[in-house]
Amino acid sequence: MLFLYGQRNKSLLVENIDVLRLAFKQVKRNHAFTISAIVVLPDHLHTIWQLPENDANYPTRWNIIKRSFSRALPKTERISNSRRMKGERGIWQRRYWEHMIRDENDFEQHVNYIHFNPVKHGYVQSSVDWPYSSIHQHIRDGILQADWAGTLSNGEFGERNT
Repeated sequence: MLFLYGQRNKSLLVENIDVLRLAFKQVKRNHAFTISAIVVLPDHLHTIWQLPENDANYPTRWNIIKRSFSRALPKTERISNSRRMKGERGIWQRRYWEHMIRDENDFEQHVNYIHFNPVKHGYVQSSVDWPYSSIHQHIRDGILQADWAGTLSNGEFGERNT
């Protein structure tokens, strides 16, 4: 599955990367899942999770991650009345995009999209230069070469535009 979640506020996620990592770790302890790929950008993140068999409850996991992350930060953002009435912070998007991976090719395309995302957004020239990415683990594990995607473009990854 691919999930896009995040907030659209400056660089909150990377400035508080340790808080975000702790939120993920706490959720994984009580609601097991494996992160197959992830990239955290200043204002959003992309990740592929593998949940245990017969468990598709990713919304609970996301809710706990966002709640844990949000509670650890001071309330400095603007909070709309509708969010305030629902007890929400102004950090996270209300919605996210999810996608069930169809096959190995689809999985590879989405992993590539995730790892290429910092280049797509202009943060770095090469994916390996972005510190908040699972590309480093994939390189250590021998899945990817350090010079991966040197000649690829964003159009070669992720969902196809139809």
